[in-house]
Amino acid sequence: MTMTDAPADIPAGFARHPRRSPLTEPWEPIYFKATPEAYILGLRLAEAHTNSRGLIHGGLIAALADNAMGLSCSLKGGLSGIVTINLSVDYLGSAKIGQWLAFETTFTKIGGSICFAQCFVTADGEPCARANATFKIPSRKS
Repeated sequence: MTMTDAPADIPAGFARHPRRSPLTEPWEPIYFKATPEAYILGLRLAEAHTNSRGLIHGGLIAALADNAMGLSCSLKGGLSGIVTINLSVDYLGSAKIGQWLAFETTFTKIGGSICFAQCFVTADGEPCARANATFKIPSRKS
C-alpha cells in the first residue's frame, strides 16, 4: 500500500493525508479529499481517538477541525502561513470506535487579512460537532 492508497473501509475519493505533525501522528492514519472549495479531512475512529468512556475525545475534534479549516483557507485563498486567532467548537453529538469521522469546511468570508471559516463534523454522516475559526492571513509584502 502506498501513502496515497486507502483501505476499502475508507470512503471513495479519500487518500492518506500527506501533511503530518507531531500532534496528529498518534492519530494516524488520517485521510483527506481535496475539492475546489475545501480540504476535507477524515478518519476511521479507533481507540487512540477516544476518552476514558470510549467516545471520541473533544480535543481530537477541535484539533482536526482547526487543521481542516486552516488547510481549506490556504487552499481557497492561495495562502500560506496562516495562523489561528480564534477557535470555538460546539459538540452536537458523539461518535464511537469504528465510525467514519469527516471534517468539512465552508467559508464565511475571506478578506485581505482575516479568514473566517466553519467546519461541520459528522460521524457516519450524523452531526457530531460544529466549529468556527478566525485565521490571520500574513501580510503580503512586496
